[in-house]
Amino acid sequence: MTRKMSIFMLCLLIAVAILAVTPRTARAQITYTANAGGETKDQAVQADAFLPNEFWLLEGDSIQWTFAPKNEIHTVTFLMPGQVRPMAPPPAGPPFAFQNPPTSCTISASPATYDGSACVSSAPMSGGATFTVTFPTAGNYKLVCLVHTDMNGTVHVLDNTAENAALLHSQRFYDDVAQDEENGLLLDHDRRNNGVDDSTAPNAVTAGIGEIIATGGGLQYRAVVRFLSGTIRIHKGDSVLWTNLDPTEPHTVTFGTEPDNFVPTTQVDLGAPDADGTLSGEIDSTGDFLNSGFLQARAPDRTETPQLPPGVTRIRITFPKAGVYKYHCALHDVDGMVGTVIVLP
Repeated sequence: MTRKMSIFMLCLLIAVAILAVTPRTARAQITYTANAGGETKDQAVQADAFLPNEFWLLEGDSIQWTFAPKNEIHTVTFLMPGQVRPMAPPPAGPPFAFQNPPTSCTISASPATYDGSACVSSAPMSGGATFTVTFPTAGNYKLVCLVHTDMNGTVHVLDNTAENAALLHSQRFYDDVAQDEENGLLLDHDRRNNGVDDSTAPNAVTAGIGEIIATGGGLQYRAVVRFLSGTIRIHKGDSVLWTNLDPTEPHTVTFGTEPDNFVPTTQVDLGAPDADGTLSGEIDSTGDFLNSGFLQARAPDRTETPQLPPGVTRIRITFPKAGVYKYHCALHDVDGMVGTVIVLP
């Protein structure tokens, strides 16, 4: 080997050694964008989902969520590991929801910072509002909406190194995934009344349908927030049976004007339930106020927890007098979930 070649090889080895011990500079911090929720133009079908619901970040990166639905509210919430899930904050939940430890969680201002040591939550938002969270510490963090139980996702935060930076996805990738997920929820080829079963009664209305979808990051779901059929005609003395067929979303059957400080879970002017648990009531006047409370499927039982009773999903209401009776879902009337019972003589 010539002297020049020896010198060259020595310099090369020195350069390699220097590179081996020199810290690699990671890329600059990034703020990604995502959506919380989506809906069809008529608001009839809701995508109760984080879109997309799985991200890979580096320490110091942020995500800005836009609350896409016009009226349907969501939260962006990161609880502490093992924290008892609190009730949704107002207006979705009661005013005291965030005040009782160990379920307390302070509403955070945007931008917020989450490292797993304290919960972070937006207020319930809609109509294009935004909420940004920065993640300074590596970890795998669960993202939830406190309004919608089966709406969740995952944020993977990696050490800020050049090696990890090379593994990450672009904003364009996340935009494409979000669009695919939203289309899968909103543009489902099933008809809106798919699964509706009116064979249980001659005068029947389905109070919402839906589907839960699983991804690698968590759960998303489609909710059709409509009464099917929205207008029903009966004769005086007949009854109408409402059934909620959505696997997770609650609805109410509410007649009349809601009073101030009305809580939708409260049952108002109901009679004794039927033997099979179906709620019952009677309306004598078009001005009567009646509320079913939540009609909702029961959450699944979990191992080593007490078995839960069946959900309350039906209400039967009798109409002894002729008239036109307007009703709505106290949760989703803002989305257009309203109906009419026309009682003929």
